[in-house]
Amino acid sequence: MSDTYFDYVIIGAGTAGCLLANRLSADPSKRVLLLEAGRKDDYHWIHIPVGYLYCIGNARTDWLYKTEPDAGLNGRQLRYPRGKTLGGCSSINGMIYMRGQARDYDSWAQATGDAGWSWQDCLPDFKKHEDYYKGADAAHGAGGEWRVERQRLRWDILDAFAQAAQESGIPHTEDFNRGDNEGVGYFQVNQKNGWRWNTAKAFLRPICYGRPNFEMWTSAQVVRLVIEHQPDGSKRCTGAHVWTGNEMVTVTAAREVILSAGSIGSPQILQLSGIGPAGLLTQLGIPVLHELPGVGENLQDHLQIRAVFKVDGVTTLNTLANSWWGKLKIGLEYGLKRSGPMSMAPSQLGAFTRSSPDFPYPNIEYHVQPLSLDAFGEPLHAFNAFTASVCNLNPTSRGSVRIRSNKFEDAPAIAPNYLSTPEDRKVAADSLRITRRIVAQPALAKYQPQEWKPGVQYQSDEELARLAGDIATTIFHPVGTTKMGRADDPMAVLDSRLRVWGIGGLRVVDAGVMPTITSGNTNSPALMIAEKAAGWILSEATPERVS
Repeated sequence: MSDTYFDYVIIGAGTAGCLLANRLSADPSKRVLLLEAGRKDDYHWIHIPVGYLYCIGNARTDWLYKTEPDAGLNGRQLRYPRGKTLGGCSSINGMIYMRGQARDYDSWAQATGDAGWSWQDCLPDFKKHEDYYKGADAAHGAGGEWRVERQRLRWDILDAFAQAAQESGIPHTEDFNRGDNEGVGYFQVNQKNGWRWNTAKAFLRPICYGRPNFEMWTSAQVVRLVIEHQPDGSKRCTGAHVWTGNEMVTVTAAREVILSAGSIGSPQILQLSGIGPAGLLTQLGIPVLHELPGVGENLQDHLQIRAVFKVDGVTTLNTLANSWWGKLKIGLEYGLKRSGPMSMAPSQLGAFTRSSPDFPYPNIEYHVQPLSLDAFGEPLHAFNAFTASVCNLNPTSRGSVRIRSNKFEDAPAIAPNYLSTPEDRKVAADSLRITRRIVAQPALAKYQPQEWKPGVQYQSDEELARLAGDIATTIFHPVGTTKMGRADDPMAVLDSRLRVWGIGGLRVVDAGVMPTITSGNTNSPALMIAEKAAGWILSEATPERVS
């Protein structure tokens, strides 16, 4: 640690933080510090696509959060993985490249009163860092840092499901990322030549490491922010207190502190710093430096309902991986070709459709897998099967992230409140019916699919919603806990340029800024948010340092 005085301090070297570090350190006159609570991404399983199995639930790469017991899940708690390493969640996630729908971003523009968040204005920010395998066109960029490729495998059972989906009325699509993602097709992934492509590789190596104005600390956890009262009566964030494992260090940011610790970490740090709901902070003995009741509220997530179907006459990963010969074949295929099951994203086939004709747009997403298991981390079943997981893209349920104590070491209480509204329970029941409708189509008949979970005996809305609570799990997309919004929105934490209301020199740039969740996987939208924020930060920088 050569210095503790910088122009920009970025807290969190995850998806957003890595891009921000790259963009802000491009100016050699600006000193940039990137702080990461986890370790370097030198664990080999991070880079092998199937390695997510060994990264999630591993203290080496995961914060190991758990949710509170959830009434909507019939009292169950869920494992809640969040990346704790360089690259953050991009180092342990499903690698799916998904932007969502144009209407998601147009709704953000409306919620914030800022047209800069419209789809038309966000599309250039997606394209700026993209390296699309087909090359540049009106919807995609090429030559950027963020590689997007086709998957390097196919499965007969997934091809049959895709055909069945088309027979049920869902159109085929080659590209989910043009603003309207309705359709069925194989997901595109953030991989490069069969390896995971995380944001640390994309944005930090090698370019940032060679910049003398860039510094990075790993195993460095922020305890709280430094907030100072200015002579004019305003408040300003001037740095952070950082625990390095053996000492407390105070770092100073002359221009800005940028919180990119994610939808769980960023509200936790704000609350520990005395910024948040006054009642919560007072109860925990934390002085209220700035009351913002929305900090940690508005938590949204995609809850996937995992329906499992036994099949005959077709190979799935269940039986392929259950023999030594099968495992050897899998290993050889990856070693020689960088393809096959070891190159798999957790879900290979996707579909977007409507849970009922009442919806004018696709409101549910499928992640279809040629495998089945009782729960993530459990062994594969001994019989051939596939899993059709379906999630409500636009849940109306809202949860919270709230610190339990004034100690930075203590994990916050995460309460998603899944299925807590009649609308969400209705979509859950209807989506299971859509799954059954797809599976009943002729294309799958030759494999004699049998519903193993939840079971055909459950038919009513009430039964299906209750069963959803029994078998559903998170798909790891928490957002919204530091949402941006208008000045007259009492729950808004940020303005439309992601500056914390009432605190100078402090921005939040991660998935927590979303007012509403995107209609699909959330990693690449978080990267777009960082791209947009970087542009604003650089354009607002003045020649003089702010004292």
